[in-house]
Amino acid sequence: MGYLDGWILERWVAMKESVAMNVAICIEKTKRINFDFEFNSVIFLKNTNFTGRGSGHTSPTISPLSLSLSLSLSLSLSLSLSRTHRHTPNSPNQTPIVKIPATKQRMPLCDVGKYQSGGDAVLYNGIKIFYRTYGAGPVKVLMIIGLAATHDSWNPQIQGLVGTVKPNDDDHRSTNERGIEVCAIDNRGVGRSSIPTKRSEYTTRIMAKDAIAVMDHLGWKKAHVFGHSMGGMIASKLAAVFPDRIQSLALLNVTGGGYQCFPKLDRQTFSIAIRFLRAKTPAQRAAVDLDTHYTQEYLAEYVGAETRRAILYQEYVKAISASGMQTNHGFDGQINACWTHKISQTELEMIRKQGFLISVIHGRSDVIAQVSHARRLAQKLYPLARMVELHGGHLVSHERTKEVNEALLELIRASETKTSPHEWTNLSGKPTGVWSMSWMSGSNEGIMRSMMLYIFSIFLFVFEFIRKVPRRIRPVRVATG
Repeated sequence: MGYLDGWILERWVAMKESVAMNVAICIEKTKRINFDFEFNSVIFLKNTNFTGRGSGHTSPTISPLSLSLSLSLSLSLSLSLSRTHRHTPNSPNQTPIVKIPATKQRMPLCDVGKYQSGGDAVLYNGIKIFYRTYGAGPVKVLMIIGLAATHDSWNPQIQGLVGTVKPNDDDHRSTNERGIEVCAIDNRGVGRSSIPTKRSEYTTRIMAKDAIAVMDHLGWKKAHVFGHSMGGMIASKLAAVFPDRIQSLALLNVTGGGYQCFPKLDRQTFSIAIRFLRAKTPAQRAAVDLDTHYTQEYLAEYVGAETRRAILYQEYVKAISASGMQTNHGFDGQINACWTHKISQTELEMIRKQGFLISVIHGRSDVIAQVSHARRLAQKLYPLARMVELHGGHLVSHERTKEVNEALLELIRASETKTSPHEWTNLSGKPTGVWSMSWMSGSNEGIMRSMMLYIFSIFLFVFEFIRKVPRRIRPVRVATG
């Protein structure tokens, strides 16, 4: 063997020793990696299906392939570090490194079936609800968000109530002078919660039981319950079915469900509806959501050199891209929950009998949930309810954050100090307006609902027909002579 052959063999042996050493280091580090999918230790895990979105299963499993991929990534990171010791944190060529938590974190999931009995235990078996808690103290607040939204849509209210949007975990529990602890959940069908595939598994009663299971999971006997839009319907049903678990109730941009889910019929709403149906990308969905959630005046306001629309558009695209578009199963199911929602007269009596205070908060320019329906609901809940109308759209909690947070804190204070309903309410108790006429009550209300459904079905039929006509028309080939 010549000198060159000897040099090559020497280099080969040295390289094998270096690789073996890095592999050993990576294996040792890999043993400490926490594969809990909420606290992903490796960036690529965020893009895998560990959360079970779309499948209805949220329990993560680590396959041999996942383990080998993680080891491979760790190896590449170690080899990258061994090549140079002069990487700066902002270097564009540096492989991103994610810090691994020193302690194993517990994924905040509630197994709903564990808190049910009889047939419900079977019905809810395998359903898991994702939640986050913020702050600490004796005052408990449960927040239930609306259609297609996730728990972090409550961030402006969480910040206002507990002073931070950093969630509690095993190593951190923030405190605040008000002594408030907040829990915000992802409803079934969205986010990190389970996504059942059957529409029948989505009703406001079923979703109210999900929320109660989370309270049981946390050991909360009672809570102030706040709901927005569909979350307000769920909160209403929760208050009707489990009135003894409620300290106070806040209903934001809510309606009575059913035909009241029809948006305001005008040119703007039709435009939004068509764009929503056509939205296939995060950018398209973000543009539609802005016009749905806020007033045009608010979007046109300047914050520095940019309009709110431009700023919010980028935030929405980023958020939708990160969480992904809601699955068809989840969206259809939640729509079914809204459409089938109804609070019966008996349930209204149950709420009034319990006597807890209620705030009905609404944006006057809401194009999704019309303010007239909220006024009517508040009137039905007299004398427990106070009506709070603000200049804003469907997401008035973001558009008028200060006023909404003040209203919520006032509700908590009044409830904690045992303020009487007659001191709390700002309603007269006398039905007013066309919606209060006798022909809209009792069985006639069902007739009116059927008529509205019939008219809307005709509209959809005509719309679909007009939309398909251009596809059926074929251009006539004209001879050129």
